[in-house]
Amino acid sequence: MNISVVIPLLNEEESLPELHDWIAKVMQSNRFLYEIIFIDDGSTDNSWGIIENLSNQNASVKGVRFQRNYGKSQALHAGFDLAQGDVVITMDADLQDSPDEIPELYDLIANQGHDLISGWKKKRFDSTIRKNLPSKLFNAVARKTSGLHLHDFNCGLKAYKNEVVKNIDVYGEMHRYIPVLAKNEGFTKIDEKIVQHQARKYGTTKFGMDRFINGFLDLITIWFLSRFGKRPMHLFGLLGSLMFFIGFLFALYLGIDKLFINPTGRLITARPQFYISLVTMIIGTQLFLAGFIGELILRNKRSEDDRYKVSARINL
Repeated sequence: MNISVVIPLLNEEESLPELHDWIAKVMQSNRFLYEIIFIDDGSTDNSWGIIENLSNQNASVKGVRFQRNYGKSQALHAGFDLAQGDVVITMDADLQDSPDEIPELYDLIANQGHDLISGWKKKRFDSTIRKNLPSKLFNAVARKTSGLHLHDFNCGLKAYKNEVVKNIDVYGEMHRYIPVLAKNEGFTKIDEKIVQHQARKYGTTKFGMDRFINGFLDLITIWFLSRFGKRPMHLFGLLGSLMFFIGFLFALYLGIDKLFINPTGRLITARPQFYISLVTMIIGTQLFLAGFIGELILRNKRSEDDRYKVSARINL
């Protein structure tokens, strides 16, 4: 199979038939062997019924329905797990991503040797205040933190070598940072391609301003995991040992001063240095234990059982 198209969706019943027909037309005109995997992330409209009808018309249509809304990252994880194509394309279901980009994206992965190509919606039709400006700030921070020079980390239209999607772990809300996750797994041939952005034709966006706050928090998380995720003791153990040593030096100074230099002076407990040394040693011990516990937790893999519950499947 040449291409797997993974499409996470939530309440997009109006756009699904048009999106399917558009993708199928592109695939057939380029003679691609393909599959379209719709991941219904707990839709409350008739999205699943439409996916069932499309699968009856086209055997290449597959579907997974979540029991409730689990989020885009979980939907992508489910789609990546099922994808069989040599090249995996992800796109949103709202018709803002153009399927006409698929042949060029496929060529960049299959024939030009890239591991991942991220779309860049250079010209956007979103609200400047609510989306464009926060997005530019978000992407600037992501570039600085990750070292990847991409303009649009969160673009839904991306192309991957199959090996990439089978080796990255998309969880929480980490779908924004899939290029960073791929880089952390050793895939270095990551680039971007300017893609067409279309105004939303049906419905309204499912994301609010809180996604930018969550995005920055996730960025801090992935920065930490990329550097210390496999060795938490290197951070917490170092900081804990340093703080404990500083506190110990304070306590040693107070003891020597009280015993030998000024035995008739103030009580040790009446001196602020005593409390500084005590608190510093306690915090140092806690940080060291945090690193130790982190090392123990790494011995156990994250359980996949409670990530999401599938209530129905099509052609799978």
